[in-house]
Amino acid sequence: MALNDLERYLIFNTHNHLWQQDMLMNAYFRGSSVGANLREMMIGRPPVQPLTNPFDEAITGQLRSDSRAIRRNAANVQEAAQVMGVASEAVSTMKTVLEEMEELLKKIKEERDLYYDDEENQDNGDPDGTFETSDANKEDYKSLKNRLTSIIESTTYNSIPLLDGSQWPGTEQIDDDGNIFIKGLPGRDNGFNITFRDLDSMQWDELDESELDDSDRGDWKTKNVESQLELVSDLLGDITLTQDLYSSRKSSLEFQSASLESQADLLDQAVEARRQTPTLSLEEILVDLLLRYSGNIMNQIG
Repeated sequence: MALNDLERYLIFNTHNHLWQQDMLMNAYFRGSSVGANLREMMIGRPPVQPLTNPFDEAITGQLRSDSRAIRRNAANVQEAAQVMGVASEAVSTMKTVLEEMEELLKKIKEERDLYYDDEENQDNGDPDGTFETSDANKEDYKSLKNRLTSIIESTTYNSIPLLDGSQWPGTEQIDDDGNIFIKGLPGRDNGFNITFRDLDSMQWDELDESELDDSDRGDWKTKNVESQLELVSDLLGDITLTQDLYSSRKSSLEFQSASLESQADLLDQAVEARRQTPTLSLEEILVDLLLRYSGNIMNQIG
């Protein structure tokens, strides 16, 4: 059905009014000061959102302080474990060297016994000559001894001598009795000591390569090799006990450090639980909870 002129005019006029109203609305309400004032009159100014909630900071202050203190203590205990680990590794090396010396002495003893069992070297049950081990054996024995004393002198942590008691006097970080103070949480003692043995005072000077010969003619039963073997065995026993002690102490300190970290984690969780405005999203809380039981392979810093 065709429109007459009046109907076409009404449609055109209505369309023109709507178009003008749309232009006015866009001009006044999209980015203009008039539109901003009208919006503020209708819906009000949005409240300022503070970066932190003062009430949350107040009620969680002690918990956060305790958490930071425990983490600092955990770091100190972990460093104490590292110091003990350095000493343990050094003493373990000394144990290996002493075991090599023991095997060398057993080898020399067998050579000597074979020498005196030879009929050509016997006269009515006494040796006709004096047993002398090879120069190579003597040099090996001396070299092993020097390795032991070198380990004692050179084992340090951050310039702190750990095994050589002769270096302790005048050293600020370790006292004359071999104690290193580890700062801990505030309390009566405010920390604890880790203690090291003075290995320099042991009988290293009695390890003598010249004693590997039976120097007293006609009296080989003096058993110089046996004396050295007995000395090495005694030293090996003491060093083994020391290594076990240091290793056990290192493991204990590592466990203590991990326990302190767990305590700090629990305090951090308590902080989040007491906040009225959580700083973590629900997704972050769930991920953190899962990682505590499944292990962390994610970079939470970036």
